[in-house]
Amino acid sequence: MIVDCGVYAEGERQDLPKDPETVAQAIDDDGAAFGWVGLHEPSDTEMRRVQRLFGLHELAVEDALKAHQRPKVERYGDAIVVVLRTLWYVDEGDAVETGQVSVFVGPRYVVTVRHGEGGELATTRQQLEDRAAVLGHGPAAALWAVCDSVVDGYEEVAEQVEVDVDEVESSVFSPERTSDAERIYKLKREVLEMRRAIQPLRDPMEQFAHGVPGISPKAAPFFRDVADHVSRVSDQTDSLDTLLTSALAAHLARVSVQQNDDMRKISAWVAIAAVPTMVAGIYGMNFDNMPELRWHYGYYAVLLLMATVCLTMHRFFRKVGWL
Repeated sequence: MIVDCGVYAEGERQDLPKDPETVAQAIDDDGAAFGWVGLHEPSDTEMRRVQRLFGLHELAVEDALKAHQRPKVERYGDAIVVVLRTLWYVDEGDAVETGQVSVFVGPRYVVTVRHGEGGELATTRQQLEDRAAVLGHGPAAALWAVCDSVVDGYEEVAEQVEVDVDEVESSVFSPERTSDAERIYKLKREVLEMRRAIQPLRDPMEQFAHGVPGISPKAAPFFRDVADHVSRVSDQTDSLDTLLTSALAAHLARVSVQQNDDMRKISAWVAIAAVPTMVAGIYGMNFDNMPELRWHYGYYAVLLLMATVCLTMHRFFRKVGWL
């Protein structure tokens, strides 16, 4: 659906009907104004209508209609199309959910197409409208605001994932026996999803920061800030992946050590149990020529012998750390 439409001139929003036709007509009438049309999961009919009004490229429109595109920046004539992946975190399932925002930037228009629940742009638009000096840079200001909002979302997700990674590390090295392999693997998959969204943006944001056709040189410093944030959250994501890999290796090593300890304990108890079993087996053969069978204290002596040997072996295994 069409979420919002606005026409902006000299950093101020014009009091006009919220309709794509009104926006297209206003920017045709006044060369100083630019329009911003926002759509959320539009139908094919709605998208084709906006395409016809602003002359959007066919291939870019197809990408905008289909979610889960790879983050990228493409140029079609005098227009730039930026595809961003939005991220938000669901703590209950240690899951990073993804959406998509496609931004069409022309000389006098901006069209944003959003998919997914995350990455809402109403707040972004409102904050930008409150900064007339920034909004005065034209369509580049809207592109910067969207990019900045999406990247801020990356940082929030990275901080939440970092909390879960710290919990996993504490669990792996806790004195209690835990099974963390499944959670570590799930977190590694979520970090991979983050990297797919973040890594492709490093080069485009750097290019915007140094100025490209279609982006006002006066707007370039704003993109330098976004590029810095992208670089920082990208490094943070790499660090999280490294920590999870180390935690998984430590967990597997600890499980192996615990299994070795268990085998030593089992072996020690089997050795202790073998002594009375052997003695009982000998005296259970019931041969006639076994003098101990007729000894009055033989039964008590054998029990004492078995207890003494078992206690001696138990103390020995405790001393060497097997029990």
